[in-house]
Amino acid sequence: MAVPEITRFNKILVANRGEIAIRILRAASELKIKTVAIYTYEDRYSLHRYKADESYQIGPDDEPLRPYIDIPAIIKLAKEQKVDAIHPGYGFLSENVDFARACLAAGIEFVGPAPASMDQLGDKVAAKNLARRVGVPLIQDSDKDISDPEVAVAEAAQIGYPVIIKAASGGGGRGMRLAETADKLEEALS
Repeated sequence: MAVPEITRFNKILVANRGEIAIRILRAASELKIKTVAIYTYEDRYSLHRYKADESYQIGPDDEPLRPYIDIPAIIKLAKEQKVDAIHPGYGFLSENVDFARACLAAGIEFVGPAPASMDQLGDKVAAKNLARRVGVPLIQDSDKDISDPEVAVAEAAQIGYPVIIKAASGGGGRGMRLAETADKLEEALS
């Protein structure tokens, strides 16, 4: 397997706010990489704005959070400021495959997984199937559609309680339900 080429960035935009932005800005500074922060009017006094070499307000004054996920505006600013890469931090755009693709289409490196990897791993069922194909040990699960409570109860009986129900494309632990009995399983499915 070929070793990927290491790219040296000269200027990076951090598409996030608060503590995570500060940590990324600090790391980039230690690596002697110029930094750009974005902030909304609401965050105009936030520390991350002052820790960057450059900082720019995005979005109108009455939008405290939406501008942080405005992909076209972030890409436009990044191109105007001639950044080499965008680091999304976590949350906001870090798992947004459209953002990763927009960065690459604009000729800007996305600091994170490749869009193809995000596609493969963003859907829990597809990710588990991939893990199974490459031989990663997995806990027992069901490959059946468990939206029908009777099918779910039968599958859980075969696997053994307790079971966890997880949305196929949910993220961050949202949508996970623990069921210790058939009754709790049916309740969790509803």
